[in-house]
Amino acid sequence: MKILVVDDEHDVKTLFQQRFRKEIKTEELDFVFAFSGEEALTTLNTMHQEAVLILSDINMPGMSGLELLEHIKTGSIKPPPLVMMITAYGDEENFNTAKRLGADDFLTKPLDFKVLKTKLKKLT
Repeated sequence: MKILVVDDEHDVKTLFQQRFRKEIKTEELDFVFAFSGEEALTTLNTMHQEAVLILSDINMPGMSGLELLEHIKTGSIKPPPLVMMITAYGDEENFNTAKRLGADDFLTKPLDFKVLKTKLKKLT
């Protein structure tokens, strides 16, 4: 399963590569990283609907995760991939907006990788 992770924090890439080392090695999961909403849209356009799931932070400079979500859900990618939004704990306003825009699921920061792995296993 190909997953696009969108977060302006560059250390997220290393963290995912460490936490999913086994799944990456066995090619069960394939992570692609974008460090802004704009970069994520460019990446999605080159992936030709390969992304099954997008994990996106909400708070990023430039295009926010909410704006990215809206582009994905109303844009040209049909059918749109699943989108899990990553919110700061207790960020009710962003949570409600993401839900209204069509987010498929939510995770809170700091990420609980056990919860994420459980969710990903249900999708595979």
